[in-house]
Amino acid sequence: MSRAEVAELSVPVINLLKGVVYREQDEAVWQTVLNLQAAIQDYVAVLGLELILDEAEGYAWLRSVEAAEGEAPLPRLMARRQLPYLSSLLLALLCRKLVESDSGGDAGKLVLSRDEIVELVRVFRPQSANEARLSDQVGQSLGRLEESGFVRRLKSDDQRWEIRRIVRTFVDAQWLSEFNQRLEAYRLGDGRDGAGREAGAREDSVRKDEA
Repeated sequence: MSRAEVAELSVPVINLLKGVVYREQDEAVWQTVLNLQAAIQDYVAVLGLELILDEAEGYAWLRSVEAAEGEAPLPRLMARRQLPYLSSLLLALLCRKLVESDSGGDAGKLVLSRDEIVELVRVFRPQSANEARLSDQVGQSLGRLEESGFVRRLKSDDQRWEIRRIVRTFVDAQWLSEFNQRLEAYRLGDGRDGAGREAGAREDSVRKDEA
């Protein structure tokens, strides 16, 4: 690969390694990813990654490739992290809302208020849960999901959030299976794990490792 070809790939690959590339956020980088997707795929494969691109929805990200049976797994580019239980629960609930919205024929953006999101979570929390504390916890979880590129706070109204469609790609059957196991452990442990912390579910790190 020539220096010119490497230079051409640098901007899209660096942006993808940093996180999700959205068409609406940077049209120039998005167009470069589209034009060079085959070359990017070959380039990141050396790192044990694959390019996931949805042209219709306008986003692209990198995901670690699982080793085939009998193959030694490659070292991960970055360590997996865990989302706290509440953030994982919220991610699953927002995915369900996206599915419901799409099934109802609404192909537009899904925007929910903070109060609506709190209501989604409320039924999974003890009836005795402090309302103000629950609202604060949901706010913190939304912040974590925003950092990972799953939601976006509206500039025109900081109490309303756009649920990004990458959630549906990220929350697959394996993720849900692992989360359901965590959820059961959370219930059996009365909401706490053995170390006294909220139980976490796997985050494949859309911003970093699995993004």
